[in-house]
Amino acid sequence: MKQSMKIIYTHLILPKKFEAINLLGIIFVRKDVVLTQTILNHEQIHTAQIKELGYLFFYLFYLSEWFIKLFKYGSKSYYNISFEREAYANDKNPDYLKNRKKRAFTSYF
Repeated sequence: MKQSMKIIYTHLILPKKFEAINLLGIIFVRKDVVLTQTILNHEQIHTAQIKELGYLFFYLFYLSEWFIKLFKYGSKSYYNISFEREAYANDKNPDYLKNRKKRAFTSYF
């Protein structure tokens, strides 16, 4: 499995419903989770999004979009964030990042 980013296995940061999270380009994985290529691809897509927007704007936009969608989707708001929609739609494609267009997440609004 190709690793171009730091991966930390932990039980402290992640809520039970999350297998992994990308914080500032570092992937935190729950200790009881096997890091699959799909999970890694998902988090690498987030890294590409972060690189395009920068850390501050990515997290501001992510949280703002989640908050706005919370009123429409309730507990499903996370799955309707454009960044997550792009990542989930393409995390099974190992070549996605090779062909990904810049700011592709905008087509998932």
